[in-house]
Amino acid sequence: MKVLVLGGAGYIGSHTVYELIDKGYDVVIVDNLSTGHIEAVHKDAKFYKGDIRDKEFLNNVLKTEKIDAVIHFAANSLVAESMTNPLKYYDNNLCGTKVLLDAMVENNIDKIVFSSTAAVYGNPKNIPILEDDETKPLNTYGETKLSMEKMFKWVSNAYNMRYVSLRYFNACGAHISGKIGEAHNPESHLIPTVLKSLISDNTIKIFGDDYNTKDGTCVRDYIHVTDLANAHILALEYLAKGNESNIFNLGNGVGFSVKEIIDASEKVAGKEVPVEVTKRRVGDPDTLIASSAKAKELLGWKPEFTDVSKIIETAYKWHKNNRF
Repeated sequence: MKVLVLGGAGYIGSHTVYELIDKGYDVVIVDNLSTGHIEAVHKDAKFYKGDIRDKEFLNNVLKTEKIDAVIHFAANSLVAESMTNPLKYYDNNLCGTKVLLDAMVENNIDKIVFSSTAAVYGNPKNIPILEDDETKPLNTYGETKLSMEKMFKWVSNAYNMRYVSLRYFNACGAHISGKIGEAHNPESHLIPTVLKSLISDNTIKIFGDDYNTKDGTCVRDYIHVTDLANAHILALEYLAKGNESNIFNLGNGVGFSVKEIIDASEKVAGKEVPVEVTKRRVGDPDTLIASSAKAKELLGWKPEFTDVSKIIETAYKWHKNNRF
């Protein structure tokens, strides 16, 4: 099967490409490198630099490469930025996906796996969160991802295109080889932010300590990036077997607070740094913990990295040697 990975030079996309190639898939990458890194592109993948909003470009790739299925990571994903520049998120995330689906329909490509997010749930009423729980995003990023899911649903109904939407929680960690890892600029994710502070001896900032949680800081479900990558491949195989469109949560089912992640990171690094509590960021829910029972049952997915310290160790190895 020849798979087109959109955003394959980015964090989760590049790890998925590595796993796809390890499993014998023929992989084509499209990335505009606005946030991705050419250094993260696997040497055995074919790479095209371009934007998914460029329909002529996309059509050319789909026709030339005779693509069988698509995995879609190409979206802006910074919560804080989405609140100050919402039109950027509607333009790239929604308009880009509309162009992509147009091109897929025209080229008779009927399988797509979509990178969604737990941000679609907002402040959940139930913990752990189930796929059929209420979706009420607190930020523009989550709203655009939810709108993209709805677009897939209606396009699927009209054109017999099948999709899997993967709502994952906090992606973290790095490839076990240390070759690729998380290299965002700016960085908004907790674990790499904490590790960078530890490496550079800078103060770690906590955004709010008055949440309705065990220690007042936000609680999140952390899932290793390689486990996420393998879930995308299982979703692709699920569709290849003729199964119907579906939505799955991906998480470890365990929540850790910001303070707990800082403590675990300090133990991994063997050092402590000062911590400063600042005001909350707009759009951050108190607690997000997944139920991944559905993915385990229907996809056969089983996370390999369940110890948060082991996850942090892979990230620390990457950040100490990061050359991107």
